[in-house]
Amino acid sequence: MKRVIILGSTGSIGVQALDVIRANPDKFDVVGLVAGTNRAALDAQAAEFHVDDTGLGELDAEQIVRDVEADVVLNGITGSVGLGPTLAALEAGRTLALANKESLIVGGDLVRGAAKPGQIVPVDSEHSAIAQALRSGTADEVARLVLTASGGPFRGRSRAEMTDVTPREALAHPTWDMGLVVTTNSATLVNKGLEVIEAHLLFDVAYADIEVTVHPQSVVHSMVEFTDGSTIAQASPPDMRLPIALGLDWPARVPGVGAPIDWTASHSWTFAPLDEVAFPAVALAKQVGRAGGSYPAVFNAANEQAVAAFHAGRIGFLDIVDTVQRVVDAHEMPGETVTRESLADAESWARATADQLIAHA
Repeated sequence: MKRVIILGSTGSIGVQALDVIRANPDKFDVVGLVAGTNRAALDAQAAEFHVDDTGLGELDAEQIVRDVEADVVLNGITGSVGLGPTLAALEAGRTLALANKESLIVGGDLVRGAAKPGQIVPVDSEHSAIAQALRSGTADEVARLVLTASGGPFRGRSRAEMTDVTPREALAHPTWDMGLVVTTNSATLVNKGLEVIEAHLLFDVAYADIEVTVHPQSVVHSMVEFTDGSTIAQASPPDMRLPIALGLDWPARVPGVGAPIDWTASHSWTFAPLDEVAFPAVALAKQVGRAGGSYPAVFNAANEQAVAAFHAGRIGFLDIVDTVQRVVDAHEMPGETVTRESLADAESWARATADQLIAHA
């Protein structure tokens, strides 16, 4: 039985993780729960799963991860505030089931340097798919990683056709039910850009060998192309409980965690190239990923400010990525050594710079 700490327990990932654990009480024991601000929901979860160690916010998360005996930490916190708990989990020797992509993207080599081989297990459906497909060959046999993207609610639109889209339209994702920031990032494809950086950091594949293809059915979650021309894809109906379960019990599979594809029915799956003129966020993410250092932190922080401003009615939809681009272009790294303090300073600068650009938009 694996002892599990869940960070972000009242959010979408946390709630679905508890669904998996509830259905498999012989496999998992919840020993710690941390939420953002929802104390009532946290207390209800703690009562159901008989958990004594609970907390709110990232500081409680770091302390519980360090102090509570556990095998697996599922980091489902949203945003770069998950960096501290991610580092705490790695330093404490826990297996890190990582749904908080921002902590790896912002932390970069800081996180990779703290991780032992195999200690980080990806929970994003795309990276879980790649991790599964990579078991089909050796690292030397990998030619490309291919991340699939649903295309979001504005798939097929030109840049001009997205000028007047509303926050409500941006939150109408065709496949996934996610929070405000992640859903908006999926509409701009910033989320896919972040996932490209995450794929590079997780699997040590060059940015030139990471591609994005638009697959609106969201059944093929990602693919690995090998040097002999073979492509291995992981396919399943859209359900985050499958990659969550793999994250909790990697490399074992939890039986019955998700419904399989119905092969007695007809299916049509389509794939199309990404329109980088309408959706420049992926190319920008590759730019900041190659730059490394504090650039990904600046990219992420500026985007969070721009998303908030869009939902507050202060800027338009297209201004989100345009603002991020301007902040990235203005950034200069103070030095080559990256620390938690230097990353925090870079994020603060990026947020302030983004706010100034937004105020004068």
